[in-house]
Amino acid sequence: MVPRYSRPAMTAIWSAENRYRIWWEIEVYAAEAMGRIGMIPTEDASTIRKAYDANVLGEIDVPAIDAIEAVTKHDVIAFLTWAGEKLGPERRWLHQGMTSSDVLDTSLAVQLKQSADQLIEDLERLLDVLKRRAYEHKLTPTIGRSHGIHAEPVTFGLKLAQAYAEFDRNRARLKAARDDIATCAISGAVGTFANIDPAIEEHVAKELGLTPEPTSTQVIPRDRHAMFFATLGVIASSIERLAIEIRHLQRTEVLEAEEYFSPGQKGSSAMPHKRNPVLTENLTGLARVVRSAVVPAMENVALWHERDISHSSVERFIGPDACITLDFALARLTGVIDKLLVYPERMQKNLDRMGGLVHSQRVLLALTQAGLSREDSYALVQRNAMRVWDSYGQLSLLDLLKADPEVSSKLSDSQLEELFDLGYHLKRVDTIFDRVFGA
Repeated sequence: MVPRYSRPAMTAIWSAENRYRIWWEIEVYAAEAMGRIGMIPTEDASTIRKAYDANVLGEIDVPAIDAIEAVTKHDVIAFLTWAGEKLGPERRWLHQGMTSSDVLDTSLAVQLKQSADQLIEDLERLLDVLKRRAYEHKLTPTIGRSHGIHAEPVTFGLKLAQAYAEFDRNRARLKAARDDIATCAISGAVGTFANIDPAIEEHVAKELGLTPEPTSTQVIPRDRHAMFFATLGVIASSIERLAIEIRHLQRTEVLEAEEYFSPGQKGSSAMPHKRNPVLTENLTGLARVVRSAVVPAMENVALWHERDISHSSVERFIGPDACITLDFALARLTGVIDKLLVYPERMQKNLDRMGGLVHSQRVLLALTQAGLSREDSYALVQRNAMRVWDSYGQLSLLDLLKADPEVSSKLSDSQLEELFDLGYHLKRVDTIFDRVFGA
């Protein structure tokens, strides 16, 4: 976790204090369920629950727990030792029949679920901004590019609608990943329930808003975690895709859109004129950090037999780092889109800069409809288009086509002029918006 790229709400989820609070809840809920089924004395279970309700632990003393762990070399035992000091004789019932993974894995599930809820809120705020800006520029014409080269006209609103649809899919993916990761395992050593009743797991799961893991070993199966982090990686890639689009549009030669440049902001220590796409460049880098968690999460799936702890150290890194970084990145992207400066006049200028080449396909199709073969039609349009290309747009494709006898024998001047109507390319925008946002 890097404070520069962290926000308080998500950081709190991954704090030691929150982790220990969840551990305490797991132990209390387990003891409560044990009392209900007679596994431990009812009065002792009640005393533990009352201690929880009265917040006898008070402020979690992380340094004190760390000091105990320095001796025990075991974090769960260190916590239980510290917490037990706040209780009376009933403390002997804490962790009855449980193993450390019951606490660790269930706690991690809670933290990942909490993180997913925060990330879903982030996505919903981003979607609101994307939708607003998409409708704002629904019919703002701009050039579509393939291979970075002018292709045919689109609208800037369509670009944002495409991003909206992608992040809407990401929201659905994250909700599914959240539900999949939100499982509870209180099944004891090697997951057999030999020393603990499955009813205890069911109670703890219910209290924590989780689902009982159908069959754990001594750990919750890591395919769940792999899918969760893979989903975060996909979201990060979507962030990068949109960030790169903005970075390209901000290039001086293009300059169709750019990040907001605030009063007093400086772009370069050496060149006072610079206005750089620093936020979207930053987002590209943060996306790489989030995706770096995916392969380790995949490698964590293959543990030895019923359990080893090769996954543990990995998850102590990737859990907080991936969630905190993605939370920050989504918030930053939302701000970028919200304040994005859009230049329709520049978009129109770029549309016009290549002498009408963007309408070449319409001419090709019209010639085939006028009776020429596709091959001959292509050749006629291309030979004129290449003259325009070589002039870097100083010549006009429409003028050259009108002057070409083989073309004019098939299409009149008025027919050719109609083929250069920009509005033709925008006629299905409403249909696309209805598909994306609903009619």
